[in-house]
Amino acid sequence: MLELVKAGGWLMLPIILSSILALAICVERYLALNPDKIAPRNLLNQVWGWMQNKQLDNDKLRQLRTASPLGEIIAAGLGNAKYGREIMKESIEDAASHVIHGMERYLPALGTIAAVTPLLGLLGTVMGMIRVFSEIMVQGTGNAAVLAGGISEALITTASGLCVAIPAMVMHRYFQRRIDAIVVTMEQDTIKLINAVHGDVQFKDAGKTA
Repeated sequence: MLELVKAGGWLMLPIILSSILALAICVERYLALNPDKIAPRNLLNQVWGWMQNKQLDNDKLRQLRTASPLGEIIAAGLGNAKYGREIMKESIEDAASHVIHGMERYLPALGTIAAVTPLLGLLGTVMGMIRVFSEIMVQGTGNAAVLAGGISEALITTASGLCVAIPAMVMHRYFQRRIDAIVVTMEQDTIKLINAVHGDVQFKDAGKTA
């Protein structure tokens, strides 16, 4: 492995650093984007119970805000429910945008790695081929070792860049789809909450579909 890194030249260093960073982001986002932690399945039913038993107070709202991202959104909506449907909806949207921004943390960096590492590999290819042609101009085609070294540098950096970029792109798409699925769940729950609070549906009916 060390020999391959040396053969690839100095451009292998940013490619290796990019791979380490991409791996760290993937592990962190995989653990952070847990649907059961972000949008607990029973949270809405728990809120129904508090409201039906008239237990929903400031302490419960603070508990909701710290319990989960969905709880933060629901607490924002309930805290402004008395001002009407539109104000409650706007409060939910504001809180949701903050939560979604948090879920997308580090994903732009992962996408950048997926886009940049093939270019680093291509740069290594170009530099390696320049080296090959420069040696041909100086020594002709008789020095096979020098020519092989330049070609090796070109191929190794290209392959390394692709080996980093492809998994990074796959994981970037995977995390985006996971976020989309979580957002849909949160939207459904908050719509049920708005309709229930403002009398469009009964709490018991909303709770059954939560």
